[in-house]
Amino acid sequence: MSNANENMNDWPSHGGRPEQLLPRFGLAGDSEVIDFSANLNPLGPPSWLPERLAASVAELARYPDPDYREARDAIAHAEGLGPEQVRLTNGGAEAIFLAVALLARQGVARATIVQPTFGEYERACRHYGIAVEPLALTGERFMLDEARAAGAMRDAGALFLCRPNNPTGTLIEREIIERLLVAGRRHGAMLVVDEAFVDFVTPDERLTPLLARFDNLLLLRSMTKLYAIPGLRLGYLLGSAAAVNAIVELQPPWSVNALAAGLVAPLLADRDYLARTRAWLDAERPWLQGELETLRLNVVPSRANFLLFQNARRREARGGSMPALLEHLARGGILVRHTHHFFGLEGAWLRVAVRSRPENRALVEAIARWRHP
Repeated sequence: MSNANENMNDWPSHGGRPEQLLPRFGLAGDSEVIDFSANLNPLGPPSWLPERLAASVAELARYPDPDYREARDAIAHAEGLGPEQVRLTNGGAEAIFLAVALLARQGVARATIVQPTFGEYERACRHYGIAVEPLALTGERFMLDEARAAGAMRDAGALFLCRPNNPTGTLIEREIIERLLVAGRRHGAMLVVDEAFVDFVTPDERLTPLLARFDNLLLLRSMTKLYAIPGLRLGYLLGSAAAVNAIVELQPPWSVNALAAGLVAPLLADRDYLARTRAWLDAERPWLQGELETLRLNVVPSRANFLLFQNARRREARGGSMPALLEHLARGGILVRHTHHFFGLEGAWLRVAVRSRPENRALVEAIARWRHP
C-alpha cells in the first residue's frame, strides 16, 4: 500500500484530475482510466456540437456581444423570465464568484454554507472577505436542520446551498426553500442556491418560479455537467432584475468566449438530448445504487447523476477503509472521487458519477473483488 492517506491538503480539490491523483499511488498520471470522479453526462456532448463549433470558427475574429443578448434571450425563454434577470457566466464557478461579489458590495460580512458541499462557495467568500460559518447536514441521509437554517437567515447576511447537493445528491424540499426565503426577506438575508445539477432531476425541481415572489433569491447554473462540455466554461446566473444589473457591473467584460456563448441557444433547444439523458439516468442510477447496496455499502439516496457511499458498518473488517478502496480502484484503472476536502466527510466516503452500464458494471465488479479478494 502507498502512503496515499498522508498530506490530505495535497489531494486534488476537484474531480476529473487523474494526473494529480494517480501519482499518489505510484501510477503514471496519464494512465488510461474510467473516470467516475467527474459528474459529467456519459452520453457526451450532443452529436451536432463538433460541426457547430467548426462552423463558428469565424466568430474568433470578432469580439463577442458584451451583453450576450442572443444567449440571454434563449435562457430567459427557457426559464420563463425576462432577459434582464439573466447573466451569462464563464462556467458555474464565475457565477459563484459574481454572487459573492454582489454580497460583498451589499455589505454582507458573514455567510452560512450548508455542508458538506462544493468548496468554491467558501473559497469565493474568503476571497471577498466574507466570514464563513458551516451548517452541517445531519445523519447518514444528510438532512437539513430547518430550524438552524432559518436561524442562519436571521443571523447571517446570506445562506449558500447546493440543490441537489454535491457530493450527497440530496435535494432540499421546495417548501423548506420557500420558508427560508420568507425568513431571509424578513431579516434582509439572501439565499444563494446552486442548481448545477438540477437538469438531471425528474420531475422538474428548478426554483426559477420563486424568482417572481422573492428578490432575495439567486440561482446559479452550469451547462457543463449536463452537456459534458467542461472545457467550454458555460454557466449563468438568475435573479431579480436589480440584482442582475448590479452583477453586470461586477463582471469583467467579455468573460464568456464567442464559441461558448453561441452554443447556448442550440443546446437549450435540443430537448431530445435532455429527454435521453433523463431516461438513461432514471434507469441507471437505481441499478447502480442497488448493486452497491448488495455489496454492503451505505449509499445515500440521490436525485442527481452521482452517488455517495461508505461501508455499511464503519468498522467493516472485510475490505478496509474508503481510502483503501479508492487506491484499489485506481490501481485497477477506475478513478472515483475522494472526499478528503468535504466538510465532515474527510475521506470516509467516496463519490461516483453514474456512467454507462458497462462502465458501472466494471465499477461494481472491481468493488466486489475488493470485498472478496
